[in-house]
Amino acid sequence: MISNIPENAPVVIIGGGIIGVSTLYHLAKRGVRAVLIERRKLASGTTWHAAGIVGQLRDSTAQTELGKYTARLFRELEEETGQATGYKPNGTINLALGAVRHEQLLRSHDHAARMGIESYLLSVEELNEKWPLIRTDDVKSSFFVPSNGQVNPLDVTVALSKGARMHGAQIFENTKVTDLILRDGKVIGVETDKGVIATNKVLLAGGMWSHLFAKAMGVTVPLHAAEHFYIVTEPVAGLPKTQPILNIAEERTYWKEDTGKLLIGAFEQKGKPYGVDGIPEDFEFDELPFDMEHVEANLEKMFERMPPCPKWASRPSLTGRKALRRTAAPIWARPPRSGALSCNRHELQRHPEFRWRRADHGGMDD
Repeated sequence: MISNIPENAPVVIIGGGIIGVSTLYHLAKRGVRAVLIERRKLASGTTWHAAGIVGQLRDSTAQTELGKYTARLFRELEEETGQATGYKPNGTINLALGAVRHEQLLRSHDHAARMGIESYLLSVEELNEKWPLIRTDDVKSSFFVPSNGQVNPLDVTVALSKGARMHGAQIFENTKVTDLILRDGKVIGVETDKGVIATNKVLLAGGMWSHLFAKAMGVTVPLHAAEHFYIVTEPVAGLPKTQPILNIAEERTYWKEDTGKLLIGAFEQKGKPYGVDGIPEDFEFDELPFDMEHVEANLEKMFERMPPCPKWASRPSLTGRKALRRTAAPIWARPPRSGALSCNRHELQRHPEFRWRRADHGGMDD
């Protein structure tokens, strides 16, 4: 691990989660030897406990192409770096319980055909064959994309960081960014507890820390941490490692195989914010107390969906954090007057492979 902070860098990335490390990797592959600063260990904020679901179909052609690239990258990273990502192309199945969601799945099927992504509308019999554990009597339609899959988020982060270093990037863990240095309203450096790095480009990828850090700089980032939970069963007999991932949007749940067990996560109808008064200074790979009252409605939906319910583990849940915003779009903007570049995203799957957006004039480099 490099120990000496450089005096200058073409780009400084704040935050060592999947977004920051992926950005570092892609810049390094384009010859930009950026520097990443992480307050604790890589992936120790919200990345390490992510579900790791990899989907490709998105609202636009550009985002779907990015999703396709991401799936390819997860397959290729191990060959490039020697570090496995845990990628398994198990496929995803999305269910529709009502007419509106049914129409959305039909459109997704058409969109997949346009984008060259293999997909199928399953019959009830085919769905029951792939997911015999769940109740399907109220399912209107099911949409299967075989090439989607899942990864281990921590392994992906390690692989990307290894690839970034191979191409000349630098990573400094256990290093805290204390301030941005501005001159005439433009960023000229990043101050850390181990020294100052001169730079005119800063990318903020701090996840749930981004909002308060940016606020101290006079910039509003509409991003906030919220509690998120998932439950893990005891080992399920006969559950294949290739079990397709299941998404039930109308019940706000997702289901996936996890080392022979079932991992089932849910997004509550009313989110529970975390860190309103700040995030503990020593936060690192932390879990939060389980709040049964808050998640009870989601648990009931899970139990109703899977009547022959497997035994739940003695520690039935992991409650962590996700950095969320109101829409699914990434935050990507140049804050006024600072000259810095801000980018953040709460999903593992859409880490950026991009043409570098130059902060000085907003153009695109090929």
